[in-house]
Amino acid sequence: MRHPVGIVGFRGYSGEELVRLLTPRSEIEVLLMEHRADSHDRPRPRGHRGPARIGCAREAVREHGLQVVFLATPPEVSMEVTPWILEAGAKVVDLSGAFRLRTVDNYKRWYKEEHTQAGLLAEAAYGLPEFNREAVRSARLVSNPGCYPTAANLAIRPLVEAGVVDLSHGIVCDAKSGVSGAGRKPSLKTSFCEVAENFSAYSLLDHRHVPEVLLTSGIEEQQFSFTAHLLPLDRGILETIYFRTQGIGDAAELVAIYEKRYAGEQFVRIYDAGQVPDLQAIQRTNFCDIGLKWDKATGRAVVVSVIDNLTKGAAGQAIQNMNLVLGLAEEAGLL
Repeated sequence: MRHPVGIVGFRGYSGEELVRLLTPRSEIEVLLMEHRADSHDRPRPRGHRGPARIGCAREAVREHGLQVVFLATPPEVSMEVTPWILEAGAKVVDLSGAFRLRTVDNYKRWYKEEHTQAGLLAEAAYGLPEFNREAVRSARLVSNPGCYPTAANLAIRPLVEAGVVDLSHGIVCDAKSGVSGAGRKPSLKTSFCEVAENFSAYSLLDHRHVPEVLLTSGIEEQQFSFTAHLLPLDRGILETIYFRTQGIGDAAELVAIYEKRYAGEQFVRIYDAGQVPDLQAIQRTNFCDIGLKWDKATGRAVVVSVIDNLTKGAAGQAIQNMNLVLGLAEEAGLL
């Protein structure tokens, strides 16, 4: 049995990654949904054959029996098309931030725009499978997490739940991302001459991904400091997370908390105490790698969490969610 799935926004970096990962799968029929008539494709070799293309319309969803539609689109587009896609009978995995923040007030504060689908915002399942697997299985609308929050929450939440983080001293997350995280739409900030041989911080104190960490890891805004940086690389996220511990006797206890929480999780890999991952460890994979070092004299801990922003931070995680929604093996097409 083949499962027909649609991709809106297939020309963007996350959309292209979806096509790359889904096309080889014999049980998935990929259909590219044309949303913008003025979009241009990359040049292709003569004889190149890719997935079939259909219109981005209610009738197309019904005609082709789409079971899932991926939205690799800006939030305003996701809000526009999600209602009629659901009405047409398909489920939605949305890679934008349109449905992540639960309330219209929270959305307006962080995205500086009005939300037009309050009911769907409240309904959407937050698609971080390691924490919300059962909610995703039964959802008709899955909101794929942001790339920065994926790496941060996988590193922070188990320790907060275990009560070993001294939140009175706060948590500092120093995050670095490759340029593809900004999307394919050209801008001065992401042009070659601005990025090459450079390193810059942006969205200080008001990055729109911050509330996802607060909501998922159960911490308050005053307990969490986050700064995003732009690396002169195409892809990858490395987050260095600083905090003070309480009730810990050695670093092995922190490692044990992670190992217990992620036992059986195929996409989270934990390093021995004192060892930390780098970006090469996870490029073009759906893994999140986590390592740490702990200082007994001061109780300070440093955790390093790395993901590929286009796979575990976007398309790969979206496919995890699709697999759950369709009742397929969660790791299918990702290992």
